Amino acid sequence: MDKQLKARERATINVIAKALSDVFRPSYFPLLGFVLLFLFTYLSLLSWQLKLLLLALVYVMTLFLPAVGIYVYRYIHKYTPQDLQLRHNRLVPYVLHIVCYCLLLYFLNNIHAPSFVSGIIVISLLVQCACTIINFWWKISIHSAGMGAIIGALVSYSYIFHFNPVWWLCLALLFSGLVNSSRMLLRQHTLWQVLGGTLVGFVCGLVGLFV
Repeated sequence: MDKQLKARERATINVIAKALSDVFRPSYFPLLGFVLLFLFTYLSLLSWQLKLLLLALVYVMTLFLPAVGIYVYRYIHKYTPQDLQLRHNRLVPYVLHIVCYCLLLYFLNNIHAPSFVSGIIVISLLVQCACTIINFWWKISIHSAGMGAIIGALVSYSYIFHFNPVWWLCLALLFSGLVNSSRMLLRQHTLWQVLGGTLVGFVCGLVGLFV
């Protein structure tokens, strides 16, 4: 009976960990960042049509096109989602994301978007480039790097917009701990890999707005 109870508890924990990993995918963060800017900065004054157009563009370039590219890559090589967790198979997905993000950044620069807007994409690019390079030698958690980037970006945005980030940071730290724990519970990463990812992401988030 105890074994069955422990097995159910373990299964429940794995489901929660998997849900956290799926919800807090780093590829969602640029879109979330734009939504927050439209809600809490003077960009809220933009027309809803322009907001929707920009959000649609961010969605296509950061989520849709990379997902299509990765699907084609998996189809060609007959890879399963689990195969992409292997370090030597992650290079192409990273490169696909980087190319799409570079194109989006090029467009934002052409329309003279404020630096705190394009900075979201710069931070994401820094995180992906850093993780791509590090993964040649050591597997690092991109989920943890994404959460670390949010923490670093909050510090930077608080400096730019002069607001107290304490409660936002508490929330970000809480979810960062949950996501990092979920990656370890799912046996995708070790403690040092999630800590390394968080540190890399934090540095990228801290300096990305000022590059």
